[in-house]
Amino acid sequence: MKAMICKTQASIATSPLEWTNVAEPQVGPGEVRVRVRVCAICRTDLHVIEGDLEPRKRPIVPGHQVIGIVDQVGTGCHRFSCGSRIGIAWLRHTCGHCQFCLSGRENLCSESAYTGWTADGGYAEYAVVHEDFAYPIPEQFSDLEASALLCSGIIGYRALSRSQLPPGGSLAIYGFGSSAHVVAQIAKGRGSRIFVCTRGKRHQDLARQLGADWVGDAYDRPPKLCDSSIIFAPVGELVPVALAALARGGTLALAGIVMSDIPTLNYERHLFYEKNVHSVTSNTREDGKGLLREAATLGIKPRVTRYRLEDANRALSDLKADKISGTGVLEI
Repeated sequence: MKAMICKTQASIATSPLEWTNVAEPQVGPGEVRVRVRVCAICRTDLHVIEGDLEPRKRPIVPGHQVIGIVDQVGTGCHRFSCGSRIGIAWLRHTCGHCQFCLSGRENLCSESAYTGWTADGGYAEYAVVHEDFAYPIPEQFSDLEASALLCSGIIGYRALSRSQLPPGGSLAIYGFGSSAHVVAQIAKGRGSRIFVCTRGKRHQDLARQLGADWVGDAYDRPPKLCDSSIIFAPVGELVPVALAALARGGTLALAGIVMSDIPTLNYERHLFYEKNVHSVTSNTREDGKGLLREAATLGIKPRVTRYRLEDANRALSDLKADKISGTGVLEI
């Protein structure tokens, strides 16, 4: 099969992904294989390719927002059959018996595995996953729309939960890429006010189109103190900025898997009055189910920019340069 593979971690500017032929993956017990239709791209892919995340498998087929049609099922499968349209996301395995798995926090499992990092992902014609970690896709989403939800949407959904946004409250969003543009639609659908702080006219225009109540530059102060905030940009310098714009008792969620160093905080200005800072680590399968359910109910429509699979290096370069509006999606 054709695939884009990463043999050595390197800057995306050097086009490290190779367009080549590799063996088709085969299913094991409990696994399903899909013929991939589309796979969205993500900053986490960049972290895997460029070395911000230590390599877990070499070479690796990146990609963890996969939409495809099941064409093989392993022994013991019962959830899906050939012809089912399913999604494969970032989280692909947990132990199932540790304290975290047994308490609804499987995202913290020390034995967790990830699509496109610890196992081959969706930058290919075929991909395999255990059926327990695959998602049925609601009919109202096209392949392109669904792929945009499977990481940016799911992680954004968990970040929104971690931000503890109260009903009808105000939410500040820092950075307006793939995750943020989904979260903004969900929060608006819940009746919240949205303040977007982001650089770049393209991102600012999209925020306005999606109904943001106020849009400013990345370091601008929203027009009022916010109940909750989420930082999607991997920029530690934004943490004190967001905390200073947070109301008493408010919560800041940090959504990135990688972030630059956070500057020194002033206790009185940034943390006093019971302000909270919550990190976000991966997701649970319940996050994925909840996201797809609520996105379908609210009629969420992700914006996508289409690329061919063999143009993955260019797509990721565009992502790194903030040239993509919404979510970039590779078509296979």
